[in-house]
Amino acid sequence: MAEIPASHQDLLAASVAVLATVGADGRPQQSAVWFLAEGDSVKVSLASSRQKTKNLRANPVVDLFILDLANPMRYLELRGDAEITADADYAFARKVGEKYGADLRAYDGPGEQRVVVTIKPVRVHAVDMGA
Repeated sequence: MAEIPASHQDLLAASVAVLATVGADGRPQQSAVWFLAEGDSVKVSLASSRQKTKNLRANPVVDLFILDLANPMRYLELRGDAEITADADYAFARKVGEKYGADLRAYDGPGEQRVVVTIKPVRVHAVDMGA
């Protein structure tokens, strides 16, 4: 697993990232997501019926892009593999909700379940075009 350099670790505390998955037609699908960093991996809570979850079940390649909003010439990109696990008790969803001051259940439709998507970076691009 690729490591995130110290120069860009601060971006793992950002408020939002862009998650890219590959759709059934082979084209990318991007969504802004809330996330939590744990070491050099990043985890996202997704509803099981969402398109990005379906995309990842079919093809677990993922790209997570975090732009430094204070300095848009600086960003972190994690290209890697996604591991999907059930979050039936909403334990991880609660952690995400604590970071963002929200109850993720409010975003779920009837009968939806939550999953934890763990992004395991294979390539890390830590860019600072102003340096």
